[in-house]
Amino acid sequence: MSKLIPKETILKIKDLRSKGYSLPEIQREVGVGAGSVFRHIHGVKILPEYVQQWHMKRGGSFKRMKMREKQAVEKANDSIPSVSTKEKLIFLTALYWGEGSKGDLNLMNSDPELVRVFVQGLKEVFQVPGDHLRVSIRIYEDLDRQKCLQYWSNITGIPAEEFVSVDVIEGRKKGKLPYGMCRIRVLKGCDLLKYMKALRVRISSLFALVA
Repeated sequence: MSKLIPKETILKIKDLRSKGYSLPEIQREVGVGAGSVFRHIHGVKILPEYVQQWHMKRGGSFKRMKMREKQAVEKANDSIPSVSTKEKLIFLTALYWGEGSKGDLNLMNSDPELVRVFVQGLKEVFQVPGDHLRVSIRIYEDLDRQKCLQYWSNITGIPAEEFVSVDVIEGRKKGKLPYGMCRIRVLKGCDLLKYMKALRVRISSLFALVA
């Protein structure tokens, strides 16, 4: 059972918030957990004379966030300056292992970068001819059909008129999946699927040896 916070502490939390104190600052001042502080500062308005100070703090947090993002990008670029064909092979195998169908060679996702990398990898690494790729999309009924077709055509590099089907789902997207989902299926992909499964087993066995 959570410990009750004294009324005086609650009043102090709200007072500090009204003066533009951040959540971590209030925590340090009153010695109360973040969850409790957050619950009691909800709806508390910052007093006009402290608004500028509050925005400056938020701006600092935003700058720190952007700086960390920049550092992460630089670290990633230093860690992986380039990618060999073998490394792409491993990545695509892991990608399919996590997202692909286990029955036949097809993958459905709403992430455009994931779909783009998968299509490019099939062509470049596995030498799958473009005319062996079958594309279909699944969208909510309130989405613009033509806009979604064109969007996934741009991502896959395959003309929209060559898409196999458009499956319309009842209901509304409500902010999620603005372009629906895209399915990539490989025609006559049985042998390639067997190869990818074998690659998965091989990669898994190597991890087991390391352990």
